[in-house]
Amino acid sequence: MSSRLVAGPLALIAAGGVVAGPLLESGLPAPPQQWVFIVFTLPLPALGWLLAVRRPELRYGWLLLAAALTLGLALLGVGLSARGDGHPVLTALGSLSAVFYGLTWIFVPLLFPDGRLPSRRWRAVAWISGAAIALHTGGNLAYGHDPYHPRGGPLSATQWAGVFASSAGQLTTWIMAVIVFCGLIIRWRRSGQAERGQYAWMVGGMAATAAGAVLLSLFHFGGPQYGVVGLVGLMAVVGSLPAAIAVSVVRHRLLDVRVGLRGSRLHLVFDLRPTVDEVLSDLGTALEETPEPVEQLARLAAAVRTGLDLRWAAVTLADGTRVVSGEQEGRAVLELPVRGGRIACGPRDTGPLTRVDRRLLEALAVPAGLAIQSAGLVTRLVNAQEAERRRIERNIHDGVQQQLVALIAGLELARATGAGPDMLAGLREQARQTLADLRELAAGIHPSALSQGGLVEAVEERCSRLPVRTTVTSPPSLRARRFADEVEGAMYFTVSEAVANALKHAAAATIEVRLAQDGNRLCAGVTDDGRGFDPRTQARRGLATLADRLDALGGSLTVDSEPGKGTRVNAWVPVDG
Repeated sequence: MSSRLVAGPLALIAAGGVVAGPLLESGLPAPPQQWVFIVFTLPLPALGWLLAVRRPELRYGWLLLAAALTLGLALLGVGLSARGDGHPVLTALGSLSAVFYGLTWIFVPLLFPDGRLPSRRWRAVAWISGAAIALHTGGNLAYGHDPYHPRGGPLSATQWAGVFASSAGQLTTWIMAVIVFCGLIIRWRRSGQAERGQYAWMVGGMAATAAGAVLLSLFHFGGPQYGVVGLVGLMAVVGSLPAAIAVSVVRHRLLDVRVGLRGSRLHLVFDLRPTVDEVLSDLGTALEETPEPVEQLARLAAAVRTGLDLRWAAVTLADGTRVVSGEQEGRAVLELPVRGGRIACGPRDTGPLTRVDRRLLEALAVPAGLAIQSAGLVTRLVNAQEAERRRIERNIHDGVQQQLVALIAGLELARATGAGPDMLAGLREQARQTLADLRELAAGIHPSALSQGGLVEAVEERCSRLPVRTTVTSPPSLRARRFADEVEGAMYFTVSEAVANALKHAAAATIEVRLAQDGNRLCAGVTDDGRGFDPRTQARRGLATLADRLDALGGSLTVDSEPGKGTRVNAWVPVDG
């Protein structure tokens, strides 16, 4: 919307100057050559407006608008000067024609087709050209040339300086235009099949513009009166480049703008590919309305496919989960790695992918990476929850359930045989062991000490039952603090898993647990003196699930270990200060 608010007024001012300037200069009724000039000039602001509105992220449309605006203001200044007394402001407006010629002869072909320099080597040409255009314009202002109000008498020092500056700037502009034109020809010869047609029309448009400039300088007889040859030259100067760009749009989908006929009536329909902002906006809305992770991946793949006009697009997670939009045929022509996975693009029906397509895909990389990471995290959490449920079910079946079955059988036997004190004492001990096992199982699910006493007390109780020397350190202020259940649970089970790994896999003799609050972070660290390992070659076992759990809370988990130097596990989650 902001691009429309800016591009619209600029195009209207440019078009108004293009129409009003020549009509003021010649008066009404205007001669036919003035109307021909207006007709050939109006496509420039119209084309600049179209590209600026539909591709605001690219510079090319704005460049064409700037050229159209300077031309319109220059023509308006000349027209008002023809009807007035030659005010300096009008002379200044007329001097903007130097900017128009500099933009169309140098920067329009130099920045073709997407508004960027072909390479860094062209920066010097761009800077020199900009300085030449400024020198030419400034020289015209200093000289104060006005064909309808020539100044009498000898030239002043300022006017002589303006003459020299204008001549030097104009000569440099011509030289830079020749260099840019030669570079355009080289890029045309080296371009791929998809862009060769675009470059060919731009080369033809530049050649026609140069020829028109020669004709105009040879056969322009002054004022609004042109000879036939001069009029042809003028039309070539103002109309060749817009015509070349328009043909590139229609025939070769320049900047992915397609024009066709649709419906029962003959009218033009601009069937335009969505802009980057439109794709990102639609994708964000779609992801917000789609809670299911697989469906989010499907929406993402569909957005890539639609945005790039592909036959198919696929999104793949790091765990191998793959979602395809469209019917996949053949190999991908472009793949982009993003955080948590990658995006694969199939071919297009209308030709190979261009640099504009690649930049659109790169713009989608950040939201795509977040969506892929979110979907992968949700999937891992769901899998972890399912694995934990099965573990609890297995522990109940293999442990406490079997003990209860044995206890019931023993009670039935005691009732049938009239058991004595020894048998009853054994059954009582068996019941106590079953109760202890139930408490241990409950502690693995959510310990009562965590609900009643908080994180520090629960960690101390967990470490007090370990068979090796274990110390728990925390500031006194943290013992009385309570946090959200999901925060305390995540930190408790992280510490519990870390000390369990130190016992099972590291053969540690001592373990140190540290709990602290650092600003808005609740931190936990577990250090052991075990055998250590190489984190690059070994999985983190249960810590991977806990890392996902912390990540879902906005925190993080890191493991630092080396063979023979123990292991250090550090975790944190955000909390209120």
